[in-house]
Formats: sequence, C-alpha cells, structure tokens
Amino acid sequence: MSSVRVLVGTRKGAFILRSDEKRKDWDISGPHFAGWEIYHINGSPVNPDRLYASQSSGWFGQLIQRSDDGGQTWEPVGNEFAYASDPGTHQWFDGTQKPWKFTRVWYLQPSPVDPEMVYAGVEDAALFRSNNGGKTWQELPGLRDAKGVLWQPGAGGMCLHTILLDPSNPKRIFVAISAAGAFRTDDGGQNWLPINKGLNSPDEIPDPTAEVGHCVHNLAMHPSRPDVLFMQKHWDVMRSDNAGEMWHEISGNLPSDFGFPIAVHAHEPETVYVVPIKSDSEHFPPDGQLRVYRSRSGGEQWEPLTNGLPQRDCYVNVLRSAMAVDQLDSCGIYLGTTGGQVYASPDSGDTWMAIVRDLPAVLSVEVQTLP
Repeated sequence: MSSVRVLVGTRKGAFILRSDEKRKDWDISGPHFAGWEIYHINGSPVNPDRLYASQSSGWFGQLIQRSDDGGQTWEPVGNEFAYASDPGTHQWFDGTQKPWKFTRVWYLQPSPVDPEMVYAGVEDAALFRSNNGGKTWQELPGLRDAKGVLWQPGAGGMCLHTILLDPSNPKRIFVAISAAGAFRTDDGGQNWLPINKGLNSPDEIPDPTAEVGHCVHNLAMHPSRPDVLFMQKHWDVMRSDNAGEMWHEISGNLPSDFGFPIAVHAHEPETVYVVPIKSDSEHFPPDGQLRVYRSRSGGEQWEPLTNGLPQRDCYVNVLRSAMAVDQLDSCGIYLGTTGGQVYASPDSGDTWMAIVRDLPAVLSVEVQTLP
C-alpha cells in the first residue's frame, strides 16, 4: 500500500506528516529545529529518505540540515555559500546600487536522477549546486550575468525561490527570482536567458520591453510537458507553451490574479491550481473566503474549490512554496497557511480537510509519494 509524507516548513520549526493512501488519518512528527525558521524542506525523488532542510535564524544565521532516515534524525552539512567571484552590485529600491550579500537559502531542489545532487536558491539571488549531498556548494555564476546588475529586491528580499529541473533534459533548468523575473539555462547552468517576454508590469517597470525586473512569484510545470510552464506573477497568471520564450495571460475569471503558489495536477497536465488573494497590500483571500481555484482547461476557465475550506472570516495567506501535489492515482493537493493550518484534498481539490491546525505560520509544503 502506498503512503504519503508531507514536509512542512514553518516560522518555528519543521513538521513531518504521514498517512496511508486514503489520506484520512495522519501522524505528526515535530517540531524539528524548534524555534528556527524553516524556509524549505524537501526530499530526494531518487532516495525518498534523503531529506534536506534550510534552517535560518536572524540571530544564528543559516544552516543546511540533512536526514537519511526520512526525518527521524538530522545532521548539519555544508553551509558555505560563497559567490564564485566578486558579484559586484545590484539595484536597490531607490535605484541606487548595493553590494550582493548572502542571507539565507530559500529553496532546495534535489536532482530527479542523482541522490547526491541538490540545488539551492538563495538570497541575494543566486543558484548553488552540491554534488555530494550538501557537504559543499558551488555557485552557478552565469545566472548573475543575465543582467544581474538590474535585479532588485521584492518585498520579501531578492530571493531565488523557484527551481524547476526538466526531467527530459538534465541540462535545462528554470528559475524564478523576486523581483528580477524568470530565467532558463539549456547548458547545465553555464549560460542563462531571461524568459520574460509577454509579461506586463506597468506599475513596477516603465519600459514594457524590459528583459528583467518582473516580480515572478512562482513557476510550475508538468513533467510530461516541460515546454509548458505556468506562472503566478505579482499580478497576472501566465502560461508559456515554448519553454518561456513567450507568455500569455490566463487569469480569466479569477476574482483576483494576485497570489503566490501555483501547481499542476500530477496526472492532468491541463489542470492547474492557484490561490488568489485580494491584493499586494492586503494578503488575504477575497471576502474572507479561502478558495483554491482550479482550471481543467489550462487556464481558460477557473472554478472555485470550497468544500471543507473556511468560507467566512478567514484572513490567512498561502505563501509561494506552500502548495504541493502527490502522485497517487487520486491526486492529492496540499496547502499550508500563515494561520498554521495544513489542508489536504485526496480528490484533486473537490473536498478538503485540515490535517493539522495551530502550527506556526507555514512557509513551505512538499509531499513525497512513497511505495
């Protein structure tokens, strides 16, 4: 019988939730690293018991933790994230230039084929890779050559928060940076292209043809169609059918096209999920109703999913890394909120239940489907 393991990073530690394929009854382990911010916790697709966690504290700095037994025990591994060369400066909010400075790891993406390889997206924005299970890290500095001097922070910092690895081409990687945009490499990380044509950000960028500067919140793809990308931008939900060469808007009938997470159904490449929030200044659901929106047509039409989600007086947010899908036949959807709830749907979003409540604010949710 298959099972699932949900990996939850919060403001005050990590939690690991386990259930069988019915996904009704859950065992909860945690908090691991109590009191620390866990920006991201993720597992290897090749060795499911190999987990990585990004542990951060304003007092004590940054640590990368690794588990080889599914989260029962942990050990710190390499934590030196040194830019490959003098990174120079990047743009600041007021248009001046500011030196690059490493702050924390936002995102960890293990390789789908190599159990020892893992990527890390950091702030100030850069992409690092480890070939020895996180013991040592090397920057892929070619990314900063993609007009890095013009990148500037979003409200949460200048962070590389999304990493997509093309399962059909190990040399192709997509990343997203707030607030610089989306980028692609086709040669394993040596050279990078901004892939932001078609994005429209008139309130942030006066030049409509600007290659960088767009505040991309998240990217998603289905592994069977790596050329089709979905994007949640600061405003607008977008789609590309040519690996980011051009984007078009698919916000359609959404009540708001501002949000953070976006995900694709495990078995239906045209089924997409977003969580709209009211605006960039009011980070809560429209009308106080927590609703996941689903499109079964690749973004042409959207339907609200409400069964089991709070539909009154709900003012939580769902952050960019806090939604994930499992690989079971009846695809499960999971999301965590800033109010500390983790909701799960075992039926592709038709019905929802809170599988845990009253955690610290949830920063990230990942799910592993186990044999």
